[in-house]
Amino acid sequence: QVQLVESGGGLVQAGGSLRLSCAASGRTFSSYTMGWFRQCPGKEREFVAAISRSGRTTYYADSVKGRFTISRDNAKNTVDLQMNNLKPEDTAVYYCAADFDSVIATRQYRYDYWGQGTQVTVSS
Repeated sequence: QVQLVESGGGLVQAGGSLRLSCAASGRTFSSYTMGWFRQCPGKEREFVAAISRSGRTTYYADSVKGRFTISRDNAKNTVDLQMNNLKPEDTAVYYCAADFDSVIATRQYRYDYWGQGTQVTVSS
């Protein structure tokens, strides 16, 4: 069992930055591939970014590539999402997720554990 708690969401103007953090407890954090997803009202949850167990491999959705950076600290059991040059269309609830698999996945059904989400609102 893994518990995930996100933090760092908030309200920011377009062009601004936010850093989301996800703290994990439970089973060995380094055994999990970690991902970030987001969901807008009335829309399906979508993949944002993922990072391998070691942190050496990352993968991003095209919509955030070059603006968002995912990183992890296995000693602290945390995974972060640095979001720069934010746009109004980035407004969503952002979720952290853990996948007990070595292969990075972009489909949400592959992930075994989820956090409760944190709201990010970008004003124009």
